Amino acid sequence: MPRDSRTEYERRMHKVLTHIDAHLDETLELAALADVAHFSAFHFHRLFAAWAGETLGDYVRRRRVEVAALRLATQPRLSVLHAALSVGFGSGEAFSRAFRARFGSSPSAWRAAYGGAMACDANSNPGQIALHGFTKNEPSSRSTAHVEAPMNVELITRPPVTIACLRYVGPFGAPVGAFWNESVAPWITAHDLWSHARYGISHDDPGITAPEHSRYDAGVEVPDDFVPDGGFQTMVVPGGRYAAMKFKGLPAEINTAWTRLMRDWLPASGFQFDGRPAFEHYPPDGAFDPKTGAFECNICIPIAPL
Repeated sequence: MPRDSRTEYERRMHKVLTHIDAHLDETLELAALADVAHFSAFHFHRLFAAWAGETLGDYVRRRRVEVAALRLATQPRLSVLHAALSVGFGSGEAFSRAFRARFGSSPSAWRAAYGGAMACDANSNPGQIALHGFTKNEPSSRSTAHVEAPMNVELITRPPVTIACLRYVGPFGAPVGAFWNESVAPWITAHDLWSHARYGISHDDPGITAPEHSRYDAGVEVPDDFVPDGGFQTMVVPGGRYAAMKFKGLPAEINTAWTRLMRDWLPASGFQFDGRPAFEHYPPDGAFDPKTGAFECNICIPIAPL
């Protein structure tokens, strides 16, 4: 099935965003990025600004500072200088200036404040989103229990999987649930994919990235050669080592589960976050109670040795 022009345009732009995030430590020239998208270098800057709502230079600077901030927050042994170099800043001074312009404080002061806030505020963790990947037009009637008191965290190795996903950009929380219900679930139904695992992937920490720029992908597992339509894109959820915690409970309770995993388990585990995204994995046979909204999923965070 040939792609329509809008879907192809979206695919090329998403390819550029993925390339930028994967090469933040390198020089990112406009001409090279235009080549990634297969667009004219002469027009690419204007095309990108019209599509993204910010210039290419502003976007790259923002992503560099935000990715460095996330690494400072989740990698306790990472120095400020190494965080700066890892995202393409040539010096700690240049990074500190850009960081202060974005967050209003030095990297060290921000890291200390962010860590303290995370320890006591469930709303400042990367999982503070009301995900609804378990929802379908006619959900199962199986009921589940509330969140279990013990944290049963399992270290697993996942293979890479291809998903078809639709991106949402905006405030997390209830709007993400509406996005699943209104835009994603009907597409999954139309393509008869409810027997496949679903994924909710938050690419930004809402404690770091402004709501209007926060990115979230709602997706479903598909064959590698699947050709999406309707604005959906294919992407690969990276394989490798993850810490996985099974969640059973109500939508309002999942924030607490994320917080406990990040605040209580991770610091004592001997592991830290690496650069892959964390996600919620909704298995095909995951329970869902339409009367209470209780559901189950696997919270998966990518890990590397501390």
